[in-house]
Amino acid sequence: MTTIQPARRKSRWPTWARRGLMENIATAIIAIGFLMLFQSFALALYSYSFVTMLAGTAMFIIVSKFPE
Repeated sequence: MTTIQPARRKSRWPTWARRGLMENIATAIIAIGFLMLFQSFALALYSYSFVTMLAGTAMFIIVSKFPE
């Protein structure tokens, strides 16, 4: 008995732009912004923490629409 596997469609997306890797990068950017918010030694890091978390959140929302 032979099982025939359906042919997989070749995606045009490059492998570095897949959802798994990019979601991990976006989550890391959010975590970096969180750490920047709760540190107490550099005002410049604190100043850019919200922008960093906002960029990571926007990236995560956009990347979640990418193919697997």
